[in-house]
Amino acid sequence: MSMVKPETDLSALLSNLEPRLLKATYVFCTVPQGRERDAWAQQPLATFFEEEGLSVVISKAKADEIGWTYESVYRCITLQVYSSLEAVGLTAAVATQLARAGIGANVIAAKNHDHV
Repeated sequence: MSMVKPETDLSALLSNLEPRLLKATYVFCTVPQGRERDAWAQQPLATFFEEEGLSVVISKAKADEIGWTYESVYRCITLQVYSSLEAVGLTAAVATQLARAGIGANVIAAKNHDHV
């Protein structure tokens, strides 16, 4: 359990930002209702319940192995700074820089870090 206090100040967040590109490639898949247990067994990176079913971020290798379909392949950047869930502007600042480089961003906020 982290003893570091989550940061809310945007200037401090940006000056301490240490983005880390994860090695794996990831895909977004939709798991139909009633099949969620299948998804949990695959240890997804992230999940979100949507009307269409459980949206799952899973490694491309795992999706290929189990035969799940997906549209695109992505990389994940973890922002190695303890951002508060109440911090304002970090997502916008990172997404703006990525957009300037022609890179789309799907941000997932977890308790301690943001993941792009």
